[in-house]
Amino acid sequence: MPERFTDEFKTQAVKQVTEHGYTVASVAERLGISTNSIYAWLKRYGNKSLQYQQVSEQEARIRELEKELKRVTQERDILKEATVFFAGESKKNTRS
Repeated sequence: MPERFTDEFKTQAVKQVTEHGYTVASVAERLGISTNSIYAWLKRYGNKSLQYQQVSEQEARIRELEKELKRVTQERDILKEATVFFAGESKKNTRS
């Protein structure tokens, strides 16, 4: 029965080739798997694969949403401070 590897393991092996510049042979030898497995994973999880493109698009969307969340959070905090300030000013004006 062939060994089963997790998708995370496979993508990490592919990243060693695509992002870190190791050769397929060296990664396969280090991980104790065949070069054929690495090549198959490159097709499936490599930079040109549909799954990789979908993940990249999702990561880009997440970064965009995180930026927007940060901006909206800052705006909310500014409005909270303004509310406290104007509430204090209002109390000063009513005491006279």
